[in-house]
Amino acid sequence: MRSFIKPKNNALAIAGAASDKKALDIVLVNMRKVPSVCDWFVVSSGTSTTHVRAISDSIIRKLKEKGQRPWHVEGEPDASWVLIDYGDVVAHVFLEETRRFYNLEKLWREAPQEHYKERARGKKVKVKARAKVKAKAKPKSRSKIKVVRKPRKKKR
Repeated sequence: MRSFIKPKNNALAIAGAASDKKALDIVLVNMRKVPSVCDWFVVSSGTSTTHVRAISDSIIRKLKEKGQRPWHVEGEPDASWVLIDYGDVVAHVFLEETRRFYNLEKLWREAPQEHYKERARGKKVKVKARAKVKAKAKPKSRSKIKVVRKPRKKKR
């Protein structure tokens, strides 16, 4: 049974809960454009297993307040990768090293990805689309720039 709340709103609520616990590099991956079992992935990182547990507990608590209960939670005892499945949205909370190893963003690179940003004052959510990185042209030679130095004053 799917939730009555829109999947994007659930994804933003998950990202907000992770942000409240100072999660690192929160990325929303729109899985609707690729064959998948859910509509959104929310990927975030913690600096330690304690931090990962705090982030995952915050996500579960915040969505429980909204009437959403996870279908399945996996990886809590080890806490190097906690997966929280809400049906339409799946939250992945990684330890930094584990995230670099599995690199889900690269695995699902065909899916549109957005970085989660939060305003400090009104706590309104702003989602910034991730741009594809292109190789920059090499800078022009700086040999044409001349440096003019002022002569030093003599001490008396």
